[in-house]
Order: sequence, then structure tokens, then C-alpha cells
Amino acid sequence: MKLKYIIGIGIILVFVVFGALSFRKNLTPYVGFKEAMSSNTSVQIIGEVIPEDTRYDLENHQFYFSLKDPKGEKMKVVFNGVKPANFEQAPSVVAIGKYQDGLFSADQILVKCPSKYQGGK
Repeated sequence: MKLKYIIGIGIILVFVVFGALSFRKNLTPYVGFKEAMSSNTSVQIIGEVIPEDTRYDLENHQFYFSLKDPKGEKMKVVFNGVKPANFEQAPSVVAIGKYQDGLFSADQILVKCPSKYQGGK
């Protein structure tokens, strides 16, 4: 009877450790532009869109834009996909991906639009 409890607890511990490692692997922390350039893992960056630096490459289906952080630093971003709705109206954008070959290659783009959550005047 005691052996069953030990085996059961062992199985539970294995699943807890596996779950914790899987959860940690899927976390993508927010970092600054300089940290993103030196990171080898997927990270999140946030910044203000620079409107004059946006373009869409129809041939390769790539969306290029630049972000500016609160310190005034700029980072060029490329996203393989369609430009998100309300991109031009967004006060800030989050890009999730990795820095490589002189660009931040985004796997996802999250458009921040706080105005839709604010109450009316």
C-alpha cells in the first residue's frame, strides 16, 4: 500500500515539473531594444510606430515598420503576414519574435488600442 502512494507522488511530481518547464519555455519577457538585439530567445518589445517607416512588400508578403521606445531608440521590424487592423491608429505596438540579420523578426504583432477601453467624456 505504501509503495502505491510513493509511485503516485512520483508521477504527480513528474507532471508538475514537466508543466513548470513547459510554462517557462512559453514565456516571452518584455525587454528593451538593446536586450532584444543580444537575446537568443523569443522576446517582446514595445514601442511607438514611426508612420513614415511603414511599408508592405506585396511580392514577399512582408510588413516592414519601425518602432521607437521611450528613450528615443529605433528598431526596424519585419512581420511575415498581413498588417493588423487599426495599426495606424495604435499609440503603441508589441512585437513578439527574435532579432536577426539587423531586423527584429516578429512572429506576432499586438496592436495596443487603449481608447476603446476608456469611458466616454
